[in-house]
Amino acid sequence: MQKTVFVFLSIQYLSIVSGCELLGKFNMPSLFEQGDIMIGGIFPVFNKEVSSTYTFESEPPGVNCAVFDLRAFRWTQAMIFAVAEINNDPAFLPNISLGYRILNSCSSPTNTLRAALTLAMPIVRDKCNFLEYFHHISLVFFFPPLQVSYFSTCACLSDRTKYPTFFRTIPSDYFQAKALAALVKHFGWQWIGAIQSDNDYGRNAILAFKQEVEKFGVCIAFVGSVLRTYTRDKILEAVEMIKQSTVKVILAFAPEGDFSPLMKEVVKQNITGIQWLGSEAWITAPQPSTPEIYTAFGGALGFVMQKMAIPKLKHFLTSISPHTDPHAPFVKEFWQIMVGCTPVLPGVHADTEDTTKRCTGNETLMNSEHVFFNVTELRVTYNVYKAVYAIAHALHQLVFCQSVGAKTVNPCVNLSEIQPKEFGDKVFFDENGNPPASYEIINWQMTNGKVQHVTLGNFTSNLTTSHQSCKKEQNKRHSDVLSVCLCFRFKKNLCTSRYTIQPFYLSSTGAADCTPCPKEYWSNDRKDECIPRTIEFLKYHEPMGIALTLVSLLGASLSLATMVVFINYRETPVIKASNFELSSFLLFSLFLCFLCPLTFIGMPTVWTCMLRHTAFGVTFALCISCVLGKTIVVVTAFKATFPGNKVAGQFGHAQQRIIVCSCTLIQIVTCVLWLTLNPPYPHMLFTYSNRMIALECNTGSEFAFYAVLGYIGILAIICLILAFMARKLPDNFNEAKLITFSLLIFCAVWITFIPAYVSSPGKFTVAVEIFAILSSAFGLLICIFAPKCYIIFLKPEKNTKKWVMGKSINNYFHTCIQCQSFFHS
Repeated sequence: MQKTVFVFLSIQYLSIVSGCELLGKFNMPSLFEQGDIMIGGIFPVFNKEVSSTYTFESEPPGVNCAVFDLRAFRWTQAMIFAVAEINNDPAFLPNISLGYRILNSCSSPTNTLRAALTLAMPIVRDKCNFLEYFHHISLVFFFPPLQVSYFSTCACLSDRTKYPTFFRTIPSDYFQAKALAALVKHFGWQWIGAIQSDNDYGRNAILAFKQEVEKFGVCIAFVGSVLRTYTRDKILEAVEMIKQSTVKVILAFAPEGDFSPLMKEVVKQNITGIQWLGSEAWITAPQPSTPEIYTAFGGALGFVMQKMAIPKLKHFLTSISPHTDPHAPFVKEFWQIMVGCTPVLPGVHADTEDTTKRCTGNETLMNSEHVFFNVTELRVTYNVYKAVYAIAHALHQLVFCQSVGAKTVNPCVNLSEIQPKEFGDKVFFDENGNPPASYEIINWQMTNGKVQHVTLGNFTSNLTTSHQSCKKEQNKRHSDVLSVCLCFRFKKNLCTSRYTIQPFYLSSTGAADCTPCPKEYWSNDRKDECIPRTIEFLKYHEPMGIALTLVSLLGASLSLATMVVFINYRETPVIKASNFELSSFLLFSLFLCFLCPLTFIGMPTVWTCMLRHTAFGVTFALCISCVLGKTIVVVTAFKATFPGNKVAGQFGHAQQRIIVCSCTLIQIVTCVLWLTLNPPYPHMLFTYSNRMIALECNTGSEFAFYAVLGYIGILAIICLILAFMARKLPDNFNEAKLITFSLLIFCAVWITFIPAYVSSPGKFTVAVEIFAILSSAFGLLICIFAPKCYIIFLKPEKNTKKWVMGKSINNYFHTCIQCQSFFHS
């Protein structure tokens, strides 16, 4: 027994009812290919003609279905192509062929209904049996066939109680309304207007949009209605509403055909200065995308489905020819548009009133550059392609009780046993009948006089799903075993915490598949839903962040305070003996070191990640370079033990500055190369915890990171060795002991830091690094400068040249050129 499906796709019997003579028939031309299972398609290949001279005075726009739509024709060819692909694929439906019957809807509700009934009604041939005929009529209306829509976005169709057999490969307008509301919030628009198509599509979408924007305090000034069958008076009412309002942002939720009359009137009346927001039904449509319309609607923003490619489709499209099947509907009109001539076909009567150019028969589409053949950026066409494949997958699962690609393929159901209602339950979508919502945001721009649609980015909204209880009775009968259980069944120990149970086909064992959650999600305790992980990083407002910030600011304040003390007491012996210039440089570098931890706190960004490591590397290199300069001065001053030795004199202020600048410059060059070649960047760490994502800064180049740390370590070790050599020089004046002790603390902190850094999880890694920075900075500040401040404030009697020189300094005084320079009056 033959079956049929339509896209708007349905499964239904084509029964033979005899004994009746037809009073009439629809006589709708169709593209047709016979198959064991028939798929029906309804597409607006022709649109109602809207004449440019039409006055809109009384009658609705044209009644002739005469405007050929290239885009819709490509949809029909995508369906035919998909059916051919599936029939040629041995993995799909072996020994079963798919066929199709494609009808034109003329973008009219009445024509669409006629086409749907033509596809779904039984074929009547010989004689009538009224009861049987009525039975099949009731099947159509009370047990509607499976429908898979490629373009119906109305959120109302997601109601499973009203539309149990309706599915689609395009997201619901519910998600688009949320996206548009988010767009309005993003730009801060508070006073906007709305235009809706006067049908379920427009009314439901605007209602959902209003509910969303009201949460953000946005007011909608007016809601105007449009429809392709409206008279001009009604169109002018909507236009007048726009003119009288002060809004500068208007959302239009309407199909291309409904919105087009209003667009033309807006252009005619030169209404400009309005930011238009468009629904997916018209934002990329060809009819409004003209230079004329651009004058008023340029810069319109809207959301559309993401673009996809069907590479093999191009060859199929370029092979279309009226000579292949002279009687095929729609092809002649397509050929006239693409080639520019009317084909002369055998057995086809030529219209005597047709004055268009006649084809020679040598024309070809193989080298055509028309946009019709661009199959790399398909939206609705890809939805049609997906719809056919969705049905093929469902049919395969139904007939063979296993998914496509399984090794053993044995039918478990006879085609004659398939019931209409049962078939509708087999297509695998979510329980609301929708695929995941995914859109691209589109902007209108004009380039070289042509309107282009430019993709600005993507918008994705995760579906929220509900679950029901699966009844045990579902396992009793074979037909129920094959049904989709639209609930989430959880079995203990079946799935780990990284997985959830998906809606599944019941098998003979009752087993379910574990579906992994996306990386950013984790399953809840019942394992029936994926929930977002907590993103973790060291925040300013948490206790640890507050404590580290306060300690950091305390260290910076102490450094500045110490610098003020040194400036005020710079003429005293203690300050002179400690080399005022190098001490000031060192205090300034310590001030910067204490501020470095502030870049480690807060959400990592590209800039903070680059700043935190390089700022730390440069400031600490400057700090240790200053300590190195002080150490070299002390060593050279007190190691020049012979009269006339000029070694100490060679390290004056200029040489000290050269040491500090050159040592720091090496680190700066290293950091510049690091940022140029492979800089640090924000990174999500998923392996840290089941329920958390650690947001951290990846070092980028590990070699550069360790080179920066290693260079600071080399400077510190050199300082430590030199200071250790000078530790036994005269006590009162000698800084070498203080420097030695401070560098011992510095090295101990950073040696301890390495294992603690590696073993600390998440935000504690950053906390350990901040602790190491603060500890080493405090070690240098306290060990080197606290004794001097102690003498200045608490022991001023020791702040004299005699005490600083010390008792044993007389043995060295004449050879200490550097010391003499410190106390030279």
